[in-house]
This record gives sequence, C-alpha cells and structure tokens, in this order.
Amino acid sequence: MSSSKHFETDAIRLQTERSPHREHAVPIYMTSSFMFDSAEHARDMFQGKGEGPIYSRYNNPNVDEFLGKLTRLEHVEDGIATASGMAAMFSSMASFLESGDHVVASRAVFGSTHQILTQILPKWGITSTYVDPADNEAWERSITPNTKMFFLETPSNPGLALVDLAHVGRIAEAHNILMNVDNCFATPYIQTPADYGAHIITHSATKFMDGQGRVLGGAILGSAEHIEKVRFFTRHTGPTMSPFNGWVLSKSLETLAVRLERHAENALALASQLEHHPKILQVRYPFLDSHPQHDLAKKQMRLGGGIVTIEVDGGLEAGMRFLNGLQMISLSSNLGDTRSIATHPTSTTHSKLTEDERQAVGITPGLVRLSVGLETREDIIADVLTALDKL
Repeated sequence: MSSSKHFETDAIRLQTERSPHREHAVPIYMTSSFMFDSAEHARDMFQGKGEGPIYSRYNNPNVDEFLGKLTRLEHVEDGIATASGMAAMFSSMASFLESGDHVVASRAVFGSTHQILTQILPKWGITSTYVDPADNEAWERSITPNTKMFFLETPSNPGLALVDLAHVGRIAEAHNILMNVDNCFATPYIQTPADYGAHIITHSATKFMDGQGRVLGGAILGSAEHIEKVRFFTRHTGPTMSPFNGWVLSKSLETLAVRLERHAENALALASQLEHHPKILQVRYPFLDSHPQHDLAKKQMRLGGGIVTIEVDGGLEAGMRFLNGLQMISLSSNLGDTRSIATHPTSTTHSKLTEDERQAVGITPGLVRLSVGLETREDIIADVLTALDKL
C-alpha cells in the first residue's frame, strides 16, 4: 500500500509484500541468508543491480518493514536498524567521525552516550565539548574549525531538558555541521527532528517504540546519502537487528500513537498532582506550566511524553526509601513500558558519572525518574502518594 498523510494509517498499513500464502500479518523471516535464482543473479545482487534481501546482516524483510514505516513517520528517506539503542548511538557517530574531528554535544545525555563521548571516541582522537542544552548561544560559541557533529537529546534523560531544534538546526546548516538527534523519549509521534534540520535521527527502539519491554532495538535515520555511510559501517561491523525483533517492533509501531496519547495523559495527571506535594522539591514535565522551557515544548512537541522526574526532599536516603515504598510501580532501569517504572539515576543509569557531572545536568541524589505507564491513572497516582506518605 502507498503511504498516506496520516501517522496512524502509515504505522499500520505500510508493510512488506505478502508471501503466496496471503497472510494478513506478515510472517517472521527467521533465516540468515536468501537464495539466488542463478549465478548471474547472485553476481548482480552483490553488485547492487538487484532488489531484495541477500543476507540478514545486510537486510531482512522484517527489519525492512520496520524501517519502511519508521522512515516515513520520521519524514526521512532511509534508515538502518541495529541490535540496541546504544549500537545506534555509537554507529551514528562512528559512521561519520574521524580522528581529529570534534563533537558539540548537549551536556544532558544518557549515561552510556556520555561514556562514548568521553571514554571511547577519544581513543581515536575524537574530542567533544558539552554545552548547556538550554543555552542557544552556546552551540555556535563552541564550534571549532574541526567540529563535525552536533549531538543532542530532547527531551533529555532523565532531567527532561529541551534543545531548541529549529535554532540548532539553523546553526548546523550555516556551519555545515551534521545534526544528530536522539529522539527516543519523544518518538516521531511527538516530534520529527528532520523538520527542524536534523540530518541524523537516532532511536533506542527498546523504549516507547516497543512499548512493552520485550525486545532490544535501535535505529539510525536520515537522507539516503547519509544513511549510505551508516550502511557501509554497520554492514561490516555487524550491529544487526534480528528478524524477530524487527517483526515485533514493526507491529509495535501500529499502536504507538494510541499508547503515547495514554502515556502523556497519565504523565501530565501525575505531574500535576505532585507539583505542590510537600515532600517533593521539584517536578519536571515538559507540558507543565512550571517547566522552564514550557513554551518551547509546546512549539516543537505534540505531547509532553511519558516521563516525569521528581526530586524527593531528603536526598539519597529519601529517594531510596521512596522507591522501596512503591507497591505497584516496577523498579527497573528500562522506560517506555506499558507498566509504570521508577528509576533512581544516581545509583543506577547515571552512576558512572562523577558527582560533578551529575550535578551539571541536574541529577541530584533525590531525583527519581518515573516512566508513566498505561495503568489506570488513579492507581498510578495512589501508588506514588502512598510511597511519599512513608517518607
């Protein structure tokens, strides 16, 4: 079926061609390789003169279907799927950066992304400079003659800081710099960075895109020209998404819109309920009027998303006691699940950062990240309030 102008229809109806069995749901192509009709056919396929799968490290019908939907939803031409979100983050950098290059990155990035920028890329002579995501002037001020890439998350993990996509996009265009946006928290249903000038969009599909905590996956998306460089890198280094995970994620996209609507409704209700609670020092949620970048959130985001961060009064001890007081909400390092999840970044996902590095991005000892799920909102709110009552 050809693409439509509507997100939900494309997420559901764009699919791989059916087999001769005329199945309604696309089957799983659990095969490592594919056959050729002749020696000449094999030769032509490896010379790029034919269409279709060759080897599942290169492409697979299930992964291709997932990417076909996702590229359409993100308003880009092409994409590569990877085995995990961090494989996507690393590959999106390694495909373009060379020794001597420089990256300007938002200071508010995921812990493992921070390790890539500060511990792994420097092994190959690639340096980086962090900037305050909310300081629009800092992006241009930090450019050096060898700056090759801007890397950013918006909203950020876990502090929900925003980057003005249109502003950074204009700077990237003026200086011929690649703009690489981690769109994991928002997904294309909430924002489409390519519309603001992003050249590369990266995803941890493990999160809201899967939405049920079942599989790992990542994606790198962009123009055909840019993705060709990524394809060369991933084809020969092998961070490949499995056919099964591609099948799961393609099906997950069919419900992404309706799930995110419910995630956002529940998250806003919870954030509003907690905003003035006496045992909470601060609540962060992009669509709260009190969020310092609320106007920007309304400008570039369709919804506020499914993540709420709270700072519990009492620091590390109070934060840990709050988590231990939860009865329904799961304690996990994941997010974006149908089930609500609570995470303590200081002691888990961002524990490898120094205290100064955590403070620089607003990760205080009492900070708790709440991934608000699809349960009845009254039950989510009641569980959080009960845990707070125990402090």
